[in-house]
Amino acid sequence: MDLSGIDAVLFDMDGTLVDSDAAVERAWRTWAAEYGVAPAAALAIAHGRPADQTIRRLLPALDDIVVAAAAARQLALQYDDLSDVTATPGAHELLMALARLGLPWAVVTSADARLAEARLGAAGIVAPVLITVEDVSVGKPDPQGYLRAAELLDVSTARCLVVEDAEVGLRAGRAAGAMTAALKGLDGDLRLDDLAQLAHRLESAPATP
Repeated sequence: MDLSGIDAVLFDMDGTLVDSDAAVERAWRTWAAEYGVAPAAALAIAHGRPADQTIRRLLPALDDIVVAAAAARQLALQYDDLSDVTATPGAHELLMALARLGLPWAVVTSADARLAEARLGAAGIVAPVLITVEDVSVGKPDPQGYLRAAELLDVSTARCLVVEDAEVGLRAGRAAGAMTAALKGLDGDLRLDDLAQLAHRLESAPATP
């Protein structure tokens, strides 16, 4: 994949820039026990989706008010659970490479602002542009978040690289018209073992004329 035409990088947060998988799973297991849902069923579909979308799939009979309360409870379980939240391997190396290359970047997450800022802070990352579930009317796999990030960076989505570790996020990136880089063995335009690999690829890409 030719990375010389990349003008910006748009990152997912959980599992991509921030290693929070254990915290996410703990919260969903606790929530599932409280709401009478099989934990495995919740974990199978929760990653990368807004909490309300996951809850609607798990408990389709709930009305909007109850779904909102259930989603708020799920997020509340995560806010203060930061003990083992860190940057993912290669994250800081990649962000330093982007700074050297002068490439703008943003974070597009299904978390709300409070949770996103807490997890990014725990990982030692300050996002220049942060799009959360509160900034969009529809979450991933809808492309709205990635389209909004590209707009704020004043870059065409066709010249953006979306970096994701969940299939719903990759679908959102593709729907936005961006190129995709996939972690955790998923299929994107580029498959990554870690973010350091992307740093090396970007820095070795020929400069655009």
